[in-house]
Amino acid sequence: MRSNLRSRWWMILVVVMSLSLLGAGLASAQGDDGVVYKKKTVYNFADDTITGDLTRPDQEFLTGRKMARHKSLIRIRENFRTKVLQSVKDL
Repeated sequence: MRSNLRSRWWMILVVVMSLSLLGAGLASAQGDDGVVYKKKTVYNFADDTITGDLTRPDQEFLTGRKMARHKSLIRIRENFRTKVLQSVKDL
């Protein structure tokens, strides 16, 4: 039993170490490649003519649910007073 528990701990340790080494390898793969990007890029379309079509329907339909009519969930008890008076008599 003790050797079984010890082997499980070694297995968990090996898996954790493997994952940490894999993560370190992936992090180093994302290093600096010497590429420098500008902070701001400006595109000038002053001399260009841009044409296109608007792709949307001619009309918009708004549909909503109608208010549903439900039976009231509140029940008015008709014998409430008699039950209260009966409970007082039982005391």
